[in-house]
Amino acid sequence: METSVTNKTLEKLKYDLVRAGLVPYETIEQAEEIANAQKINIGQALINSGVITEDAILKFLEAKLHIPYVNLDDYTLDPKCLKYISFSDAKKYRIIPLFKIEDTLTVAMSDPLDLFAIDKIIETAECSIEPVISSEASIQKKIDEYYKSDESVGEISTQDSVEFDWKDELHSEDLSDNHMQKIIRAILKQAILESVHEVTFQHEDSGFGVNFKKNGEILNKGNIPSVLASSFVAKLKTLAELDASVSEVPQLGKLSFKVDEMNVIASISTFPTIMGERIFLKIYKPPRHLNEIIKSNSNLNLIKSALNNPGIIIVCGSPLSGKTHIIYSLLIEAADKNKNIMTLESIAKYNLKNVHQCELNENVGFNMDKASRFIEFQSPDIIYLEGIKSKESFDYFANLVFDNKTIIMEFLANNMEDLRYKLSFSDFETLKSLISCMIFIHSQDSIEVFTKESVQKYLA
Repeated sequence: METSVTNKTLEKLKYDLVRAGLVPYETIEQAEEIANAQKINIGQALINSGVITEDAILKFLEAKLHIPYVNLDDYTLDPKCLKYISFSDAKKYRIIPLFKIEDTLTVAMSDPLDLFAIDKIIETAECSIEPVISSEASIQKKIDEYYKSDESVGEISTQDSVEFDWKDELHSEDLSDNHMQKIIRAILKQAILESVHEVTFQHEDSGFGVNFKKNGEILNKGNIPSVLASSFVAKLKTLAELDASVSEVPQLGKLSFKVDEMNVIASISTFPTIMGERIFLKIYKPPRHLNEIIKSNSNLNLIKSALNNPGIIIVCGSPLSGKTHIIYSLLIEAADKNKNIMTLESIAKYNLKNVHQCELNENVGFNMDKASRFIEFQSPDIIYLEGIKSKESFDYFANLVFDNKTIIMEFLANNMEDLRYKLSFSDFETLKSLISCMIFIHSQDSIEVFTKESVQKYLA
């Protein structure tokens, strides 16, 4: 098992290892080169080379720094102390609390000279810190053992919620991950009670602002105190399976939770700004069966026919009109037809039975362009494409119709005139000619379905 002592400590004391006769001078230089090349720390490099054991390094640090070494393998922690260090901070800094006597918290650290980590603990725990040295592997083992990190937000009940205000959840001295989770759950609950689907979190002079967007209007719903902001963001990222230690680059994830026994998904997008990280959250309603949305039998039969034949089904509407909701209903309908159905999405909003959902990942180079080059080899019958922007992508997927594929696309348009104007550009000539069915969402209660002939006539 590979272990390491993290390198702020050893970087400062590396030549003391030489003077103590534990490591030859030339080995230190070689270890530095290896560490830089492999992007590991010098302690890891020395241990991996076999010139020194982890046990020898830890005993050296104990003697040099006059900081006790504690073997955590058979150590029992005081669970009440977990509230002083969040799960995300424990992982990030490789630290774990052991016990607290009066106003002093004893903390096991792999890097006892990491003053930034110590300052962070002092700030959040509001007490003195007494570090002890432990191996990184043993600390990680204890983190996995003691921190019960819930992978979901939990369950939200909208019953008996008269005059509910998420800010009531702030009035607690609890700084634990569980408290942050309760705050997140309370914000989501209020958004759902107010029929809000978009929530933003951003740094403001008064704290970490919580804003709802409804009917195009931004509504300020209060602030998370600055002292809690970092813990809140870290917990939100952890629940969304994002890297809580990264704030310099955008990230995309999702939350899973229940509302009155109904499974709900919210996408999470983080973005760095000069004011600090901004977070955008979008809540998606569970999809319904198509016949619950399309009341006209003739329109329903038209859509079903389009799903069974080559062509492009285009779903249009304004932002937050419910385009994704309709598309998922189409996929549910098609999934009963024993067809190979595939999707290309930034985030899968719901797990659909008998649908092969593919999430794009720019971080590993799996973008729409790359997916388009390979999806044809999967021999899909129906493909749903989210967010196509380029003419090349439009033309590529449109041409798949000639290979007997059914393509489902969404298209942003505020109204019919806006749609007609956008599709008048030459980039969409191929697309327009292959539309077999168009669904336009005017409002929640007004959905218009166009045949191939009526689409061509309208767009002519």
